[in-house]
Amino acid sequence: MSPVAHPVTMTLPKDAFRRFQEELAALEKEIEQRAPPPPPPPKTRKPTAKQAALSAMEQAKQEFLALRARHNLTVADVVSFFPEDEGIAYLQGLIAQTEAKPRRGRKPKGSTGAQP
Repeated sequence: MSPVAHPVTMTLPKDAFRRFQEELAALEKEIEQRAPPPPPPPKTRKPTAKQAALSAMEQAKQEFLALRARHNLTVADVVSFFPEDEGIAYLQGLIAQTEAKPRRGRKPKGSTGAQP
């Protein structure tokens, strides 16, 4: 004959178990009240196509300037890299930027133009 192992279960009185559940619920409620609720995650918007293009252009510009600084390139070196038409257009753009009229700023709050 082989001995058969019977699982031994421990039975708790229902009152003790119910009391345990109530105490546990009370502790959880107390912990929730003590801790402030976590802040909502920041909302991130998907960049628009225009913003993405500007971001990509800005990144390309930064990479280009880093290469130019690393290899000690001059404007002439950069312009000679492009075909002649594009090099001329690039230089004309640089000249136009320097000659562009500065933007008008706001007038100071004290000067409205009217005299008392």
